[in-house]
Amino acid sequence: MSNHSVFAEGRTAIVTGASAGLGEALARSLAAEGWDLVLTARGEERLAAVAAELGAKHLAGDVADPGHRERLVELAGGRIDLLVNNASTLGEVPLPLLAESDLSAWPRLFDVNVRAPIALAQLALPVLRERGGAIVNISSDAATGPYPTWGNYGATKAALDQLSNVLAAEEPGVAVWAVDPGEMSTAMLAEAIGAEDAAAADPPRVAADRITAAIGFRWCACEQDAPPSGRFAASDFAKTEAHE
Repeated sequence: MSNHSVFAEGRTAIVTGASAGLGEALARSLAAEGWDLVLTARGEERLAAVAAELGAKHLAGDVADPGHRERLVELAGGRIDLLVNNASTLGEVPLPLLAESDLSAWPRLFDVNVRAPIALAQLALPVLRERGGAIVNISSDAATGPYPTWGNYGATKAALDQLSNVLAAEEPGVAVWAVDPGEMSTAMLAEAIGAEDAAAADPPRVAADRITAAIGFRWCACEQDAPPSGRFAASDFAKTEAHE
């Protein structure tokens, strides 16, 4: 990817779940394009290391905490062009069949995967409207496919997809995308399906570069090539260059 693209000059992105996996890969991909970053994740040590490497602001904490969300938006200092809601949780592990699901675990699952992204969007929208910004809500193919044991997690992503659709209709001046990154070799996938199977998937940087390229069209002369608000898969924007 290019370094410090013109479209990203003076633009700020908030990325949640940015200390590992897709969130970290997105932070690196956006930084390579010149974005100023505000990063968050629960683990201070790893988050601080990533932020220091990328020259980013950071704030460790739980996106399900209202106070943390407010502080995160304040840290951006009134400059938010992109909100990436990537942080999420699997809930119960091993993933249960719906017949055996512990419903007492659902409030935390929905708080992190559904409520927190919309709550952050509410806080960021006044600035996003002013700056013609965008929201990326990271979805999953589990939102649409009937995969056994993925019902709990998939239900949260399906809810986030629909909320993204409605938010896009209500906020025509802000691009709202629900993005399916595809299967990635992350710790989360390893936790869900086992390390050996997860290792066969692409590294998260592949999806991250594709997502960054797709959303970047919104701020360049080729704006007409940007995906419209709605749901898209990272694989729809396959990069031509090799990932080294």
